[in-house]
Amino acid sequence: IACAIAGNDQADKIPTIEQYAMRAFADALESVPMALAENSGLHPFSTLADVKSRQIKENNPRLGIDCMDKGTSDMKEQHVIETLIGKKQQIMLATQLVRMILKIDDVRSPGESE
Repeated sequence: IACAIAGNDQADKIPTIEQYAMRAFADALESVPMALAENSGLHPFSTLADVKSRQIKENNPRLGIDCMDKGTSDMKEQHVIETLIGKKQQIMLATQLVRMILKIDDVRSPGESE
């Protein structure tokens, strides 16, 4: 969620059309916590909106989805820890996959026979 917030903040600073790609990437980052909330039986949109607003208001990037209903959204207090190297690798892999898909779209134009 914190990465999505940072991505949207950076997109606000870009005046060109590239800001839309950055916003789409930030929206894609929000799909993981939304799926986690939905699979936990919570209302995904309201839960994500609440956590997102609390992260911005409290300036606390450790807030996440309380899917175990422990009463706190602070992931450090719940002992949910993910390494920085792990997060970097996940984001780099997802970005490489999107680039690969975009390259395939550039090679094949719509209407080409298979």
